Amino acid sequence: MKVSSPLKIFIVDDDVMVAEMLRDQITHNTTHSVTLFHTGEECIKHVNEKPDVIILDYYLNSENLNASNGMEVLKAIKKVHPEIHVIFLSSQERYGVAMQILQKGAEYYIIKDKEAFGKIEKILQGLAADI
Repeated sequence: MKVSSPLKIFIVDDDVMVAEMLRDQITHNTTHSVTLFHTGEECIKHVNEKPDVIILDYYLNSENLNASNGMEVLKAIKKVHPEIHVIFLSSQERYGVAMQILQKGAEYYIIKDKEAFGKIEKILQGLAADI
C-alpha cells in the first residue's frame, strides 16, 4: 500500500471561523500544510506557490469585482495552473451553480452542512494517496 504524501492546501473562505475550523480538522491527524486566505485576491496572489488542493468558498467578500466570487477565483486558478485540485465548499445549493462550477474545472462541490468536513477529509485522503 502506498504511503500518503502530505498535501499543500489553500483554504479560501471569508468566514474566518469556518476557515479556521476546517484547517484545524485537516491538520489534526495529518502533516498537511494549510494556508488560509479570506479573499479570492489573496489566493490568486499566491497561486504560483502551487498548492496541491484549494478548498474554495463560492461567496467571497471582495475588494475587486473581478474576483468577487469563487467562480471567478476558480477561472483564474485554472487559467494558470489547471493541475491544481479545487474543492468547492459552499452554502449555495442550486444544482445549476454546482454543475457550472464542475464544468469550469472544480473536481468536487460540497454543501456546507454537518457532514461537509468529513467529506473533505475523505477527499483529501484519496488525493494524498494519489500524489
